[in-house]
Formats: sequence, C-alpha cells, structure tokens
Amino acid sequence: MTVALEDLLRELAPQVLGALVRRYGHFDTAEDAVQEALLAAARQWPEDGVPESPRGWLITVASRRLTDLLRREQARQAREERVAQWAPQGDSVADVDDTLVLLFLCCHPSLSAASQIALTLRAVGGLSTAEIARAFLVPEATMTRRITRAKATVKESGARFTLPPDRDERLGAVLKVVYLIFNEGYASTAGPSLQRVELAAEGIRLARLLHRLLPDDSEVAGLLALMLLTDARRPARTGPLGELVPMAEQDRSLWLRPLIKEGVLLITATLPRGPVGPYQLQAAIAAVHDESPSADETDWPQIVALYEVLLTLTDNPMTALNHAVAVAMSQGPTEGLRLLDPLEQDPRIADDHRLFAVRAHLLEMSGNPTAARKAYEQAATRATSLPQQRYLRTRANNL
Repeated sequence: MTVALEDLLRELAPQVLGALVRRYGHFDTAEDAVQEALLAAARQWPEDGVPESPRGWLITVASRRLTDLLRREQARQAREERVAQWAPQGDSVADVDDTLVLLFLCCHPSLSAASQIALTLRAVGGLSTAEIARAFLVPEATMTRRITRAKATVKESGARFTLPPDRDERLGAVLKVVYLIFNEGYASTAGPSLQRVELAAEGIRLARLLHRLLPDDSEVAGLLALMLLTDARRPARTGPLGELVPMAEQDRSLWLRPLIKEGVLLITATLPRGPVGPYQLQAAIAAVHDESPSADETDWPQIVALYEVLLTLTDNPMTALNHAVAVAMSQGPTEGLRLLDPLEQDPRIADDHRLFAVRAHLLEMSGNPTAARKAYEQAATRATSLPQQRYLRTRANNL
C-alpha cells in the first residue's frame, strides 16, 4: 500500500466512524466495522483504483459489515426488528463535524485521562492498538483491554453522537488530551528514544483539525501555536547518537523556520482577542525563545513576566519550576534556587527528576559543583527516559 493511500485511509477513518456512530450508535461495533472496511480498501483499491467517492465506498462497506456483526450478536428476527426502527441520531452534518464530535465523544468525562488518550488515538488518529501499545510501552493485550473498557464505558453512559451540551466545559479535556498526545511524542516519558515523532505529528494534526473547526476559540489557537513553536526545535534536540541537546546548546539554524513563522503569526493574531488562557501564554513564551537569535540574547525578563501571569491562571508545579528557571536566568541562580524550596514540599513534583535536574543546573551556575553533581545523580535515578538518564549522568560526571 502506498504512502498516499495510507494517508487517505487515515484521514477518512474518523469521518467514516463518525458517520456510522451518528447514524446507528453502537460505538464499539461500528469501530470494528470501519477497521474491516479499511482493510478491504487496502486490498482492493491498489488493484481496482480509488473509487470516485472513497468516503461513500467506506461507509457503504462498513455499514454492511456493521449489520453483519450485529446480526451475530442477536437472533435474526430481533435484529431485523431493531434495524427497522433505527433512525439517524440527529441531523446530517459535515464530515469534519463528525470528526469533531468523535473527539468530544472520546473525551467523555467518565473516562480516565489514559483511556481518553488511547480511545482518541484509536478512533480519531487511526492508530492500531499495537501502535498505541508500543507508543506507551505496555503490552498490546493491556491496551486492548483499556480501549475495550473505554468503548464500553461510553456505550453504558448513553452518550449520543452529537456535540454534547457541556461541550464548552469538555473542550478543556479535549485540548488536554491532544496536548498530552503531543507531549508524549515530543518528550517521551520512558523508553530508549527522546522523541516519538509520529505521536507529536498526530497531536499537531488533531490541533489543526480543532482550529479549523473552532477558528474563533483563542485557546484552541494558542494550543496549535504552542505545538508548532515547540516542534520547530525538534531537529536540534538530539545529537548524532540520539543524545539530548539542551536548548542553550542547540544549533538554532536547524530549527524549522516555517513552523516558527506560522506559530508566531498565529499567537500574535490570537493574543489581542482575549480572553488570555494558559495555552496562549505558553505559546507566547515559546515564541520568545524561538525568535531569540541565541541563548544569550533571550529576553528572560519578558519570559519571567509571562510566567508570572501564567501562575495566576494555573496551579501547576511545572509552571512554577519553569518560572524559577526563568528567574534564575534573569536575576541569578540564587533567586532561582530560593523559588525551588517550596516545590520540594509539593507532592506533585517533589520526587520528579525535573526538579532535581533544575536544582543541579542552578547549583552548577552558582559555583557549587559538589552539590550540583549530587543533584544530577539524584535526577538521573528518577528519570525514566534513557536519553535523559544518560544526559544527566554525563553532566554529573563532567563535574
């Protein structure tokens, strides 16, 4: 199967699934039917050619398969009576609206964050269960159970295939799931690789989809801008052997200028509209970094100011940690170290390798190599990503 055909099927998969669930319900069975239709297309289209309406072809095949699957579950007579009573769950909407509804459905509030991510990648991202399992380093059987339970939970909730009445409240969960998918791709929490490019790309794709469908939402635009500005640094984040390269040491000529330009234009147009939210502020911080010609020329006072506004909007210890780094770069390591003390009492981050790594860096800046080495070693023992472990141990050994 060619790359172009793979891309077409991946793009159509959530649209077809959305159409089936909107018309008939049965989320879990519809998903199985769509997968079988995609397999049929992958076998037939290379030989017979892509049909004039590939989406219509897939919906027709998947609908037939859905009926077959449901007939197996119940007696023929009962099944035919139920089919006769079926009606679409709401008015027909545009293809892209189906995908948006599917995103909201996958982020049902009764699901855990892990289940929301897995279901989103499966139903909207078009990833196989095996691919999702590999991405999150769990056995395929474990991921299969997680996705199966998630689909069953959505079904038991009685959720209908329409934009939920609480969609404004649920949008925050949708954005969080999309951002978590991107983050896991950009900075893997575990495993041998620092980055999983396919997950980061999927996060950006979903953010573009949301922005296309909700162009006036400032936080949706902020999230997309943040992802673009962050992903722009990807080529410079690793060395020839896959080792981590910190931002201050990165070759900025490798940064992806088209992504930076797009992200800056997006956040520049978005911020004045208001209201300002956390994703917009993080995007603004990323823009300051990306537009700086070098690490030494970074406008740290502006970054400090942006973090201080962000701290008024979110009680996030990672925000406080990043604020401490910015203060250290602007006002000196002593001030930064002072801001780390309260974080050591915060159970959400007290044992996180990033807190120890920042303390080590600031101790090194302040001229205390012995304490810095110890903190780097403590950070390395807590990191779960192999490239991060190697980087932290290298910094410790260099001291």
